[in-house]
Amino acid sequence: MAKNNKQSGAENVKSEQEKYDLEEHIRFEKLLCALSVTFINSPLDEIDKEMEHGLELIVGFLGADRGSILQFSEDNETLNLTHKYIVPGSKPLPSTPVPSNKRYLWTAEAIRNGKIVVLENLPEDLPEHAVAEKQLCIKDGVKSHISIPLSMSNDAPKGVIGFGFIRNRRTWPIKCLQRVQLIGHIMSFALMRKRIAKSELDNAFAEIEDLKKHFEAEIEEEVKAEYHYGDILGHSDAIKNVMSQVEQVACIDTTVLIQGETGTGKELLARAIHKLSPRRDKTMVRVNCAAIPPTLIESELFGHEKGAYTGAISRQIGRFEIANGSTIFLDEIGELPSDLQAKLLHVLEESQFERVGSPETISVDIRVVAATNKDLAASVRDGDFREDLYYRLNVFPVEVPPLRQRREDIPIIVWAFVQEFSEKMGKKIKMIPEKTMEQLQNYPWPGNVRELRNVIERAMILTKGTSLHVDMPKSIDSIHQRSMGLEEFEKNHIIDILSKTGWKVRGKNGAAELLRLKPSTLESKMQKLGIKRPQSV
Repeated sequence: MAKNNKQSGAENVKSEQEKYDLEEHIRFEKLLCALSVTFINSPLDEIDKEMEHGLELIVGFLGADRGSILQFSEDNETLNLTHKYIVPGSKPLPSTPVPSNKRYLWTAEAIRNGKIVVLENLPEDLPEHAVAEKQLCIKDGVKSHISIPLSMSNDAPKGVIGFGFIRNRRTWPIKCLQRVQLIGHIMSFALMRKRIAKSELDNAFAEIEDLKKHFEAEIEEEVKAEYHYGDILGHSDAIKNVMSQVEQVACIDTTVLIQGETGTGKELLARAIHKLSPRRDKTMVRVNCAAIPPTLIESELFGHEKGAYTGAISRQIGRFEIANGSTIFLDEIGELPSDLQAKLLHVLEESQFERVGSPETISVDIRVVAATNKDLAASVRDGDFREDLYYRLNVFPVEVPPLRQRREDIPIIVWAFVQEFSEKMGKKIKMIPEKTMEQLQNYPWPGNVRELRNVIERAMILTKGTSLHVDMPKSIDSIHQRSMGLEEFEKNHIIDILSKTGWKVRGKNGAAELLRLKPSTLESKMQKLGIKRPQSV
């Protein structure tokens, strides 16, 4: 048991690490987009100003204390500090030219050779002959530093971009080095605009666009990995009807409202709509309206300018701006604060918005898919959700059926999870007993597919042989019971009694007798409620 707990703990740690890596990748993608858009659109006379703003963004992303760009003079004799950003409170950088051929020979030589200089533990990481560099590190208290050559053409590097860490030391994994190197390319190309002709500039930014698409593809692959059981499985009439609706609406930009209980796979449906749409070449942007604090959600959706509010130390692009040309998925839309509902309505109707702290109107081309586990119509009646926003979202509603309404799909879903966990755990499951599968099909699954997945994962951990043993949940979640309507509660109760009688309706100890109903009345109710005996597997 201890071994199983240890294995489960290791998997949780791995899952948390994967989640953290994905979040870091998305943060970097946002930074990449911000830098690319800024430098592509900036007039030549504003490049220097935007370069320092770019340094500020990168320093914030890396957690550095200062960032700087030094460029070689025309005679290559000195390095001149041309751009810088320093975190408030940190020691300033000297602005006088640095003789590159004397005092800083070791660093300058490495940069001229196009090498990235990575120093994690200063001054110890410096060679003995790098005397000047050691003295500077001791004087300024620099603990870690990285220098990236600025290569503005196929010629030798024209300068260096560096980031210093004073408060904390910094290690540099391979992924991080690749990201910083890409940042160096972007900054190089921005400076190149002041040195080369427009035709060369277009080629340079085409390379940036290729790199950006490469990183978008990586994020898309990570998202696919997170949902790799992800194509919605099943052959029931209920799921076929839903997928038919998805195929009908995917090819047009109509707003879609996906409704269904927690754990039914609403996000998978949203991804299916996006992947079948003309916008599939761009990454779908997801926003969980319930997970973002009310005080930050406007900034998260629409972005903010530097100084727009306390803590806004730099400009941030919002999710709607990032989703331009793609699909934005607004999950848990029923949790959106009332003051944001009017602003969202304006965006949906006009495709325009303003960043927090800016009067400038931004136009976007987006496709909106929203999802909720709430009854939005009831929320409208209760005054918790705007009626006009509800009708604007409810253009094409898609109702995701709960798992208890698609019991015939449970075997194929179970086997998909078994295959997934078999690969992760190195186990081989050859069979699932018929009685076990019947129990899985008869259980009402208040947590839907998510709950089923958790039950199978636990079963895979505990199973020692090649036949899957499943400990069924003991009872239906009481919260779920309270949230069900009368008809749904009645349906689940009848199914529960039928499962206990082995689906025997008539005769002694049959379901009709236990429910104190005439057999014909029970059969009529079963037909009305769509209750069918699941096929044995």
